[in-house]
Amino acid sequence: MLSDLHRTLTAAREDQDLLDEGRRLTDRVADALVADGFARHFVPERWDGCAGTFTALLDAVSSVAETCASTAWCAALYAAHGRLASYLPEEGQRALWGRTPDACVAASVVPPQGRAERVDGGWRVTGEWTMASGVDQADWVLLASLAEQSAGAAGPARENRVFAVPRPDVKVRDTWHPIGMRGTGSNTVEAEVFVPEHLSFTVRDLARAKPHAARCHTVPFPLVAGLVFAAPVLGAAEGILRHWWNQQCLRTRPDGGTAAQQPAQQRVLAKASAQIQSARLLLERAARRADTAPITPLLVAENQRDVAAAVELCGTAADDMLHAAGARALDDTSPLQRAWRDITTARAHGTLDPEKAAAAYAQARLAAHTADTEGAR
Repeated sequence: MLSDLHRTLTAAREDQDLLDEGRRLTDRVADALVADGFARHFVPERWDGCAGTFTALLDAVSSVAETCASTAWCAALYAAHGRLASYLPEEGQRALWGRTPDACVAASVVPPQGRAERVDGGWRVTGEWTMASGVDQADWVLLASLAEQSAGAAGPARENRVFAVPRPDVKVRDTWHPIGMRGTGSNTVEAEVFVPEHLSFTVRDLARAKPHAARCHTVPFPLVAGLVFAAPVLGAAEGILRHWWNQQCLRTRPDGGTAAQQPAQQRVLAKASAQIQSARLLLERAARRADTAPITPLLVAENQRDVAAAVELCGTAADDMLHAAGARALDDTSPLQRAWRDITTARAHGTLDPEKAAAAYAQARLAAHTADTEGAR
């Protein structure tokens, strides 16, 4: 379904300045994302969704990000949030997709915010939640809060719970004024609403494989969370590289040659292109693991490691190309600077933290080694 992106690419290219100025998606871009299949990509097939692959999402999102990283960011999240919503009970899923699999779902789930109080038939959810990307055009919003445990449930008294709230039931506050990713509309939402039992699930549910579910609904959340945010970074870096080659390396010098013949430019080109191609290979491998590999704690940590490493490679390449572009890149209308701002902003997302990924990988590697050693005794 994500193979034909003509509508999204056209709308993103033509509305790019409007996204930056309005600091949110335009309705035209949001409609194109739905028409090209992002909202339904991970929706279960029984609701006429695609139950698609992470490889297809990586390819589509990175392709869009070459033109507009903000559009790609929202495309990735509309798809990913549909996957999260598939963990709702059957009645909740029917509320979202009973009429169409193309419902757009925004979210603010990490970290849990606001308050959730158990009441008859569900919860009273109140408070505010930050950075709900694409919320202006969404049909539903997923909000996470710490809530009282169900009666008789084991574990701590409070649990991290996700609530599906109709978009008209939340208020959007204009709080998104970033250096990059300006068009994502990642504003703050406020809510004071009753959420029935069937429109909620726990974050713990995300680690449980559903019987007879499609592969995309059986992978643990940490295996794929970072991949969703890394895909726009990869595409934006590939866009910088293309722009760098066309505008910087092919620029004619006074002697009639091209800038690509200069050793300094050659070094930047060779290093940056290798880093970005390496990042793509890492993310493609992470997506293939998510689509087909047997799930183990070490595999999850390897994906977290590779996703963080890929984003770091893209960021370093973007830094080098921006610095080597000189005064040409200083104007805020420069495509190179715009993509660099987008990548720099995206790298700050907590899911892409290289230190956390390194710690998770080291712990998983040590646990696997300990298990192997004990098994050999």
